[in-house]
Amino acid sequence: MGGTVLGHAADNSGDKPGDGTVGKALGVLDEVAGFGRPVRFGELLSQSPYPKATLYRFLQTLTNQGMLAYEPERQTYTLGIRLVRLAHAAWQTSSLAPIARPHIDLLSEAVGETVHLAQLDAAQVLYVDKRNAREPLPMYSQAGKIGPAYCTGVGKAMIAFLPEDDLSPILAQQSFHRFTPNTLASEAALRTELARIRSRGYAFDREEHEPGIICVALPILTARGRVLGALSVTSSTERTSLDALEDHVPLIRRTTQAIAEEAQSWRFPDADTTPKIGRG
Repeated sequence: MGGTVLGHAADNSGDKPGDGTVGKALGVLDEVAGFGRPVRFGELLSQSPYPKATLYRFLQTLTNQGMLAYEPERQTYTLGIRLVRLAHAAWQTSSLAPIARPHIDLLSEAVGETVHLAQLDAAQVLYVDKRNAREPLPMYSQAGKIGPAYCTGVGKAMIAFLPEDDLSPILAQQSFHRFTPNTLASEAALRTELARIRSRGYAFDREEHEPGIICVALPILTARGRVLGALSVTSSTERTSLDALEDHVPLIRRTTQAIAEEAQSWRFPDADTTPKIGRG
């Protein structure tokens, strides 16, 4: 970082009451991660709610704890090795990915198209694993990325099977930004689509998030109907059609059932209460 640290007046953080110092430091960590590349102090300061001295202090603490790494020559921050270790441990213990890996490997080999494994993260979709097609396509989704629930196949497949008490607050948090002309841009339109998904048991992405990208997706459900995640087979309109992707539904369904059965046997058992959102 270097240079003299100058303090500003009030700290207007916008953090939730009770988050305290830890919550604020994690917010700074999120800001660094959000850049997706090494970032300089000035860049962070330009979008930070904290005064220069406060931001410096958080960055120094996070670096000392190994959550961030600082490169003196370039004067940049990146995510630290300790954070990577923690993320890997969380992935191993809280994600469907280790359980699903052999199953999605077989599915990917059988269909030859891109396969996504996703779970709900609050009101959004977290892609936890991905297998590329034999001829890979450029697309937004990558393992570790967050996507919208209302306009992705995996997102709609999951929220369609949530109980209303869980669904309503999730719908209230959707942005309904229109990514393409096909995006469902209102809660009413999405609810109509979700009813269709519940009826047939699977969802489509009709170029709703990315132009030219289509998919069919099925939820991963426990025996009691709790949502653990979703699987999709994704391709492009140049290469195939929704009708052709729909032909894969029986195989995808067998895969989701196999994942659910294995997951329930040791990591995600059904509770005796009303099914809740599966976050792994």
